[in-house]
Amino acid sequence: MYLIVGLGNPGKEYENTRHNTGFEVIDQIAKQYQIEIDISKFNGKYGTGIIEGKKVMLLKPQTYMNLSGESIKKFVDFYKLMPEQIIVIYDDIDVEVGKIRIRKEGGPGTHNGMKSIVNELNTRNFPRIRVGIGMPNTNIELMYHVLGKVKNEEKETYMEGIIRAVKSVEQILKNGIDTAMNLYN
Repeated sequence: MYLIVGLGNPGKEYENTRHNTGFEVIDQIAKQYQIEIDISKFNGKYGTGIIEGKKVMLLKPQTYMNLSGESIKKFVDFYKLMPEQIIVIYDDIDVEVGKIRIRKEGGPGTHNGMKSIVNELNTRNFPRIRVGIGMPNTNIELMYHVLGKVKNEEKETYMEGIIRAVKSVEQILKNGIDTAMNLYN
């Protein structure tokens, strides 16, 4: 079983914001594989299904970004998952809009959701997919960029990154993370 986690913030005011990119990827996977994300448990909303012959749980933590690790830890403990069975998907300002970066492991960088996960799981050794939201090209404060809505002029490129992330999850499940990294990094 794989726990595929998209990071974001719950609530209408955060819908379609750059910081909810992980939620957007999970929604696209759920739509494509007809997985209902309608079960509430462990401070998260999730659904189960089969992707590439593998049983998966698609999780959207409902703890707000900075506490994402709390929900994930409860799932990991309850289902006795190993770190390599977790795939975390999140927004990254250091990756260009429309691009993704896949890593087997690593530090959280400046991303508060990832800091929470690394802290709660007490490991950095789990796969992650960073979906590019880019840096603001104006003097706008970073927080406003991350929590801002995706602009119409970048929506198409942004969605290309979402689709790449969905395909990379499929590749990880079908052929392993090394193949996915070779194809998408």
